[in-house]
Amino acid sequence: MPTRCTFVLLLCLLTATGGLTAVGQESAAPQSNPSVRILGPTPPLHVDPARALFLQLESVGLDPARVYHIRDVSLDRAAFHITLDDGEIGFSSDVAGQVTGAFFLGEGEILLTPPNQVERASMMLQTGAAILEERFSSAYFRFNDDTFAELRPLLTSSANPQEFASQWDAAARNLARADALRLFMTFSRLLPESGEPAGPTTSTHTESDDRFLHARLQGGTKGTFDIYFDSNSPEQVWAAQPRSVEGTTYYDVWTSFAFLPKNKYSGGANSIAVEEGQASALDIAGCTIRAQINPPTSIQADAVLDLKIRHGGQRSVLFELARTLVIAKVEADGQPVEFIHNPSIEGTQLSRHGNDLVAVVFPKPIRAGQEIKLHFVYNGEVLSEAGPGLLYVGDRGTWYPNRGMTTTKFNLEFHYPPGWTLVATGKRIDSTTLPSSTPAVIIPNPGEQVSHWISERPIPFAGFNLGKYRRADAQAGKVSVEAYGTAALERGFPQAESQPVLIPPPIGKEAIPLAISPVPPSPARNVEMVAAKAAHAVDFYSARFGPYPLSDLALTQMPGNLSQGWPGLVFLSSLSFLNAEERSALHMAPVEKTLIASVIAHETAHQWWGDLVTWDDYRDQWISEGLANYSSMMLLQRENPAEFHAVMEKFRDDLLLKNKAGVALLKDGPVTLGNRLSCSQFPTGYEAISYGRGTWLFHMLRTMMRDAEPDRQRLSYGADDVNEPFIRALRRMREQYEGRSITTREMMKVFQEELPPSLWYEGRKSLDWFYEGWINGTAIPHFDLRAVKFIDKGGKTIASGTILQQDAPKDLVTPVPLYAARGSGLVFLGRVFADGPETPFHLSVPAATKKIVVDPNKTLLARSR
Repeated sequence: MPTRCTFVLLLCLLTATGGLTAVGQESAAPQSNPSVRILGPTPPLHVDPARALFLQLESVGLDPARVYHIRDVSLDRAAFHITLDDGEIGFSSDVAGQVTGAFFLGEGEILLTPPNQVERASMMLQTGAAILEERFSSAYFRFNDDTFAELRPLLTSSANPQEFASQWDAAARNLARADALRLFMTFSRLLPESGEPAGPTTSTHTESDDRFLHARLQGGTKGTFDIYFDSNSPEQVWAAQPRSVEGTTYYDVWTSFAFLPKNKYSGGANSIAVEEGQASALDIAGCTIRAQINPPTSIQADAVLDLKIRHGGQRSVLFELARTLVIAKVEADGQPVEFIHNPSIEGTQLSRHGNDLVAVVFPKPIRAGQEIKLHFVYNGEVLSEAGPGLLYVGDRGTWYPNRGMTTTKFNLEFHYPPGWTLVATGKRIDSTTLPSSTPAVIIPNPGEQVSHWISERPIPFAGFNLGKYRRADAQAGKVSVEAYGTAALERGFPQAESQPVLIPPPIGKEAIPLAISPVPPSPARNVEMVAAKAAHAVDFYSARFGPYPLSDLALTQMPGNLSQGWPGLVFLSSLSFLNAEERSALHMAPVEKTLIASVIAHETAHQWWGDLVTWDDYRDQWISEGLANYSSMMLLQRENPAEFHAVMEKFRDDLLLKNKAGVALLKDGPVTLGNRLSCSQFPTGYEAISYGRGTWLFHMLRTMMRDAEPDRQRLSYGADDVNEPFIRALRRMREQYEGRSITTREMMKVFQEELPPSLWYEGRKSLDWFYEGWINGTAIPHFDLRAVKFIDKGGKTIASGTILQQDAPKDLVTPVPLYAARGSGLVFLGRVFADGPETPFHLSVPAATKKIVVDPNKTLLARSR
């Protein structure tokens, strides 16, 4: 299952506070975090500057003195063109001397052309057209640049400015919430510095590379949707729409793409997404957390982050922290600083994971080379009780302030009551006290337990789990593997059906049927099985991918059907704690039982793929899930080939399923769309494509590289496979990118190094054709042969014919394996590049060959005949 949520900046700043109603309509005000909730009037800037600035940006209304008539005026930002044909427009009141918004009513048009086939296909799926060309009747604009100054000379007087402002002021205030934090990150630069006279500066200067425009439009045919340009985002242009389906709100991203070249720091401290593959404005050299856990729900903690500033100039820095936590204070180098804990964030992924953002405001702009010790004190509820002794941390990724995928070394101290077992990322050490320099805000309770965990290497995130567990140990070489399960399952866990039995009757009487309920499953009874399976997977992967990167691995029970693999700590679904008999009692399909059984191996594989080698950005997250899943399938293939093929067929068949509109799931997009694949049309799109298609892509790479080996006949899916070119490439990838992120393009280059000459398409040692057609594509073609002939010539038999590649783009390139049917066996002839719908072939075949067979071992992601 997904290791963590990405695409953070896009979704969080798109839908920061909901506001999912049509332009001009009001929605219920979201509940804000107490750190920004104000009763009564907004405080003046000189009293609480940062908070006051944020609240003004969050609730700014229209200025009656700035209502105009507008006609034939255009707004151009990168790839989109907005025309305001005719109407009235009212601009917002000043905030810190800036005009930041406008409400338009009248006639207008938006034109946006996605830059490539993938984005045009995404737009087509979501809107029915490859190019967005839509008339709109109202619009709300939010910006941080000189948009007002740009438009001012083109505006004329309005006939009824006061009436317009009064009618639309409430709507403008409501819509202002969504972009308040994004604008705050810009205008916090204008706050007075420490030691300056009270009151804000009125400078209109903002950094030249910080430009933002959000337009929420009421379209004539498409309803309410959003258009964004944000120079601080890795992808500066995107269009999206909130949609509710069966009670669930999705944020369907129609298109998203980079229009500008990546800046060196691409948004720096103002961006969480910057951590995913781009140079960060700051590093977190270390993170020390002391936490007191109070079962069943609450936590009190202080966290100290050692920051090293690489790129200065910002006044505010963003961190993630769960919305359910309340910050008591934030200190920088021992001095209190202001902070804004943003109201809860909505959106397809973020609503599931509960992420929230905190902006920390420094007294002066941070400087390159500066080192800052940042101290957070907070408390709240991040734990949930799913059953007796079974807790889980609902916001594992945000129970402490973090910067997305930034890797750091963690020093963790936990205080918790007796009778509970706590397991965390890192290695447990005997010392139970943190350095004396660490601020101590946790007051120990009498008799409580204390445990201390230190990460063995920099890792991207830390987590813990707490329960009343039974523990079992296993060994994988020098690696200690531990499994932890509770005596009972969570409430609501599927129950096995009662089994009818016949009780022998007295003489002359009929048998009495009774329903005997099975013994309830108990994860605690199966912890030895879980530990042994994980240890087996560690052995298998270590032999192929290189040594396990840590000294210990712990697997803890997690309620529900989702699992997550973190560095040294796996949160494992209760389903994975069932033995074969208990799974059978739930009457699952055989392939579903196989998939559940493979979860342990999948999550263990994340220790290499996703935790050791991370992904670059949301478009590359499929590498983590697809490769972890395929690693588990490699283990399954060695031990049970029949089950392996059944699972692979299910992955393919899931991609061919159609939604209510009759559209096949494969049309949702390629693996490179990441979390965008989970949308209102295909809620399970991310899982089916990242896992299913992703697994098939790695299988295709492996088998085509394997077929090119001169001694392929001697290779087995066992001990010998460590010498395969595919596995050699994985070892090289681990060595080159250990502790780093990787892009899909970079991964392809690693595989290219092992690419044999027979797979050089058009004479080039390149996998560009595979990237463009298969990774960045969606096709599941059907292959067949036509007009096959055999000619005996010069003592040889030559077969000729045409490979048909159907249900595929005309430019799709596929290395198709062909076999000669001879007697009762098959002889591998080679792979022929099918380039387009029809590709002729001429091959030398064994004598007496009467038939050519396409891919009998099912190594291609293809439709059945």
